[in-house]
Amino acid sequence: MKLYDTAKKRVVDFAPEKQVLMYTCGITPYDATHIGHAFTFVSYDLLQRRLIDLGHTVKCVRNVTDVDDPLFAKARELGVHYLDLAAGEEARFNADMKALNVLDVFSTPRASSAISDIRGFIGMVLDRGYAYQAGQSVYFDVTKFNSFGSVSNYDNETMLRFAAERGGHIEDPHKRNQLDFVLWQPSAADEPSWDTMWGPGRPGWHVECSALALRELGTTIDLHGGGSDLIFPHHECERAQSEAATGELFVKHWMHVAMVFMDGSKMSKSLGNLEFVDRLRKEHDARAIRLALIANHYRREWEWDSTAMPSAHERLKLWSQASAGDGSAALEETRKALDDDLNVPMAIVAIDDAAKRGQSVARAAQLLGVEI
Repeated sequence: MKLYDTAKKRVVDFAPEKQVLMYTCGITPYDATHIGHAFTFVSYDLLQRRLIDLGHTVKCVRNVTDVDDPLFAKARELGVHYLDLAAGEEARFNADMKALNVLDVFSTPRASSAISDIRGFIGMVLDRGYAYQAGQSVYFDVTKFNSFGSVSNYDNETMLRFAAERGGHIEDPHKRNQLDFVLWQPSAADEPSWDTMWGPGRPGWHVECSALALRELGTTIDLHGGGSDLIFPHHECERAQSEAATGELFVKHWMHVAMVFMDGSKMSKSLGNLEFVDRLRKEHDARAIRLALIANHYRREWEWDSTAMPSAHERLKLWSQASAGDGSAALEETRKALDDDLNVPMAIVAIDDAAKRGQSVARAAQLLGVEI
């Protein structure tokens, strides 16, 4: 199998041992699952399915970020407890994933379950000289980590821009450097707080995933992923603090899924240009929703529009009506396409061609997570 590696900036061989250790950044559960979220998790599901098909076992961890600014802000707006909001939205997300036939993952740990792990992790980073205390917070010092920036390969100006846009608080006066990031911070009056030797407060966003990944999977992960908007600062910071804490390689392969657009802009809750999976499920066969998603290559940005679902329904009907033979030819073409950087659109062309000839495509469709 060949997959694009974000850090290496090229397609490389992905040849893990029999057991594959995989970590994918999950949801911050403060709203429903939109198509952009679904595209990300279905893409990793396709990878997991092909790895299993190749004879691997996959230990995939997908976290739930239930200690984070957007969740607190939404709970504040609604006048509910943040954990009650998180539980409801996590349940809705799980129902969406089940409907889309996404395989169960090894574990879905919550950030709130890892406070003791996070405290220990921050202590390791401090002990090794990569962090400092200032203004009741603990910060990671990026100047102490010489290869900071090697996941994203962004220049300093780009990193500063993304940090400013994505919650990096580059003007924080307590920081030694603008790109330094928080490991522990004081809590607002209505936010959860835990006691530490550095003072009461709560963890920073990035540290939660490092602590969970190390707890659930160990020091080194075969593949780590998420949406491409997580490349910087989240994954850049996660890698730096993890390797600072352990002294070992954190991730062998970085994989990221492109953004989905609607009305000319990236789907985002701030813009409101969203299409939600649970709404679509009320009107459409969930198999067709999955087909609408996987018609796109995971590394290419694409636009969700009114043609997506009609086209997917037509394809589902075509595939369901084909029944001649055992479908082995379409299956082999699908396997080849998946091994070529998860080229699902190429696989779909092969399956379409076979179905138009009346040949069964059930096995190939099943490998793509579509039961017909």
